[in-house]
Formats: sequence, C-alpha cells, structure tokens
Amino acid sequence: MTGDTQPSDRELDAAAAAVREGGAVVYPTETVYGLGVDATNAEAVERVFELKGRDRSKPLSLGVASVDAALRHTRPSDRALRFMRAFLPGPVTAVVGRDPSLPDALTAGRSRVGVRVPNDEVALSLFERVGPVPVTATSANRSGTPSVTHPRDLDPELRESVAAVLDAGLRTGTESTVVDPERNVVHRRGAMADAIVAWLRNETGREPVVKDE
Repeated sequence: MTGDTQPSDRELDAAAAAVREGGAVVYPTETVYGLGVDATNAEAVERVFELKGRDRSKPLSLGVASVDAALRHTRPSDRALRFMRAFLPGPVTAVVGRDPSLPDALTAGRSRVGVRVPNDEVALSLFERVGPVPVTATSANRSGTPSVTHPRDLDPELRESVAAVLDAGLRTGTESTVVDPERNVVHRRGAMADAIVAWLRNETGREPVVKDE
C-alpha cells in the first residue's frame, strides 16, 4: 500500500544510519508500522522490549530486503525455503530455523525465528540501506494496544524515544500471517491466510494446524 507521502532518500539514509548505530526507528510495511533496530545487536533488541513494554518470553521477528538476505541469518529447510520464495515479499512472517549469530534476546532463546520481507518500497529501501544486518520486524505499538496504521497514532513516549519516523501514510492494518512451513503450523491468520493454508495442504498432503495465537 502506498500512502500520500513518501520519505526522502535523505530521511531513509538517516534512519538506516541510526539503526546501524544502535538506535530505533519506526518504518512502514504493507500491513502496519514496524519498530526497527539492528536485530543482531542484543542491547538494541532489549530496547525494543522496553519501548513496547513487551514480555521478553515473546520473540521478535527480523526484517530483510530479500529471501537471499534472510539466508545469511537463518537456516530454513527445503520446504521452508520453497515457501519463502513463493510468498515473500508479502504480508507473511515465515518461522524458520535461526542462525547462531542471532542473539537469544531476539528469539527468546528459541531455535526458530520469524522472517519478514515486506512488500513495501519504503521498508525494503530501509533494509537495503541498513544491510547486511537484519532489522527487527515488530509492530510499533505498546503491547496490548492496537497496531499503528498511521504515524499520528504512535504512542507519544515511543515517538520521542526513536531516532526517526518514516512516514508513508496510512497502512492497511491487516496483520501478517505467521506460519511455520516446516512444521505445517499457522500461528496467526492474517493477510493471504487462505492461500497459505492451500499451499501447505498441497505440499504436505495434510491439513495444517491453525493455532491463530
């Protein structure tokens, strides 16, 4: 989704520099606004939990500019890689095996991590500028409050605490579908959920488990 406004190259460069230096930024995706830091920086990741008031037992996903970029930080199975190439970029979070280089803070100590490649020009441009490190992909809201679909809805304290807000106008508000292709599990139904369930059914010959957490 494209808003009425788009960040300038200068704003994107400044936001990317802030992420590389350990800061946090708010950026658009095709679904909602995200809160991004260097996902390989444990201290920066901890800051995301503080800003959101998020339980540290709930892992964060990582955002990258392409499936190939994700492979630097993840260890997907063959099926998971086929799934990623079929649905990314898109409003989908693919849960796959993590690389040991990622901090435990990001994944809550788990062996798997969610991967986002948003179908959004601004998000992808930011990720490309930040690269080669991934960026956290989590909604830019305080935990327990609605996801942010426009920068005007940002929590004032959170807005004051980030280095940059990349304003690209209104987003759709439909959350990404969270799916573990290898384990044939849909953790959260969202955008494109029916197509994803059909793909899993065709790949595995079984109905996927839909938890909708």
